[in-house]
Amino acid sequence: MSSAEVLVSCRDAALTFGRGPQAVVAVHGADLEIRAGDRLAVIGPSGSGKSSLLHLLAGLEHPTSGTVTRAAALGPYDIGLVFQGDSLIPALNVVENTALPLVLTDRPEGEARLCALAALALVDAADLADRLPEEISGGQAQRVAAARVLAQAPRLILADEPTGRLDHVTGTRVLDALLTAADHIGAALVVTTHDPAVAARLTVRRSMRDGRLLAPLAPEEVS
Repeated sequence: MSSAEVLVSCRDAALTFGRGPQAVVAVHGADLEIRAGDRLAVIGPSGSGKSSLLHLLAGLEHPTSGTVTRAAALGPYDIGLVFQGDSLIPALNVVENTALPLVLTDRPEGEARLCALAALALVDAADLADRLPEEISGGQAQRVAAARVLAQAPRLILADEPTGRLDHVTGTRVLDALLTAADHIGAALVVTTHDPAVAARLTVRRSMRDGRLLAPLAPEEVS
């Protein structure tokens, strides 16, 4: 077993929406540890509970039963989120969008801009700095979203279907950007996906079906 620090731990964590006959169990009793430096793919079809599990890890949802525990040293800005689809603010240009998490934590504007430009360069998007979100492609927007997380320098990156709406080539570039970002800042990375090719690029793969997180998959099982 790895001796790396446990960042987030789920113990029999379940998440139910609604009550009575209309209740929907999104996550059934998940057991999972995310350690520093982990590279984890959670693979499964739409509706399998992947996003709900990610929301539990991020603290966006609280478990209906069981526990989700975060390391005491894990601060509110130590978890970075990359959502599927559009997540950029239309009125801000690319570098302003990238710098936003830093500005919100009272970093000086000039310092925040320099960090944002460095992060954009790492994901091969520095040439987009002055463009508005409406002036860039979906794949470029996802790389900017990865840069925004990189600028924040979290200890854990959670990416929810970051390649789900992209073609193969663009999706590969977005995943490259996420892996580059995680490697550069030494962050753990968790990616949800329905694409076996995406899952195969991460070290550990867990399948999710009907809200249940299954045992780790061997490489030959990712299909």
